[in-house]
Amino acid sequence: MKSSFSEQQADKDIGIWIRVSTEDQAQGDSPEHHEERARSYAKSRGWNIKEVYNLAGQSGKAVMQNVEAKRMMKDIERGHITGLVFSKLARLSRNRRELEDFAEYFRKNNADLISLSEAIDTSTAGGRMFFHLLGVFAQWEREEITERVNASVLTRAKLGKSINGSSPYGYQWKDRKLIIQPEEAPIRRKAYELFLEHRRKGVVANLLNAAGYRTRGNALWRDSQVYRILTDSSAKGVYYFNRFRQMGDWKTELKPENEWGKVECEPIISESLWTQVNQVIEEHLKSFKRPGKLPVQLFGSLAHCSCGNRMYVRAKSPKYVCRKCCNKIPITDLESIFQQELKAFFAQPERIAEHLKEATKNLSEKETLLSTHEREVQKVREQMTRTHQLYVEGEITA
Repeated sequence: MKSSFSEQQADKDIGIWIRVSTEDQAQGDSPEHHEERARSYAKSRGWNIKEVYNLAGQSGKAVMQNVEAKRMMKDIERGHITGLVFSKLARLSRNRRELEDFAEYFRKNNADLISLSEAIDTSTAGGRMFFHLLGVFAQWEREEITERVNASVLTRAKLGKSINGSSPYGYQWKDRKLIIQPEEAPIRRKAYELFLEHRRKGVVANLLNAAGYRTRGNALWRDSQVYRILTDSSAKGVYYFNRFRQMGDWKTELKPENEWGKVECEPIISESLWTQVNQVIEEHLKSFKRPGKLPVQLFGSLAHCSCGNRMYVRAKSPKYVCRKCCNKIPITDLESIFQQELKAFFAQPERIAEHLKEATKNLSEKETLLSTHEREVQKVREQMTRTHQLYVEGEITA
């Protein structure tokens, strides 16, 4: 890789990288500030600003899968830009592995990493060592912040203080105490009474919706939401929080009990009612069996009736059925027609050749159209860049 701060050609085409986390923005470190610094530096060096990659609000833990990061790497690969300007190394990424991958990618494509705060020359052994050391410190800083936040969460939970300001349905935080929310509490109480009567979460959700009640987000009730408010112990006067640890997008893990937060509050229902409801829920969970896999039909959701609607195969049914007009066709009949047509098709090579020729023609037309669109998009981007440059230089006004 070339030296990032060595004397470089005046007509160098560069991109500006902006990544400011939400916490930094809250402290007044705005994306506009970083962009203005980079533009001023590029103007002083006589470089051409071709692209701006804005990752504002993106965490530094993992940035390479971001859409803007992928666009930047494609621009580097095709030579659209030959350098990337950023305010400091931690703004590029706080992940040591990603920083090393970025450095290797730029070296392979003969492009420059240009930091405004650190004088980095990745073309030398010492420069590469310095680059990796800064990457290690950036990752250490990110992990240190994470540890401090986790420690703060644990301390607040043990003290019975709210972590993120959220409260269970039927309650609200006021003066650091959990008090009853007068509009939601009667709805939650009614949910317990309805469940004890009908013993079905879906029925409770439908009855609440029919009565005009809505969730805190003004959405319709669903059985999963009814389940959460029924099993939450806050209704009987004790609210536990900070109980689960996020392990992935859809997976959670129960934390040790000594890390839980506990707050006593005014009960909405009696403890005996809460116990009765949750005993019924436990019985349902014990008797619940996961449904087996439905048989896969050859034309499942593909077959269409003469009326235009899709045809489906019901459980344990030997026929495709249209739900609108109730037309039916046996599975064996439809599949035998398909097999006959398939045999006829493969028995005629000229039909196969004709289809391949038509497909090739369509593909060629699509590729030509795509290429035309890409050229038009590139022209528009360049025009926008030139217009913005003229505005920055005072040649045109808003």
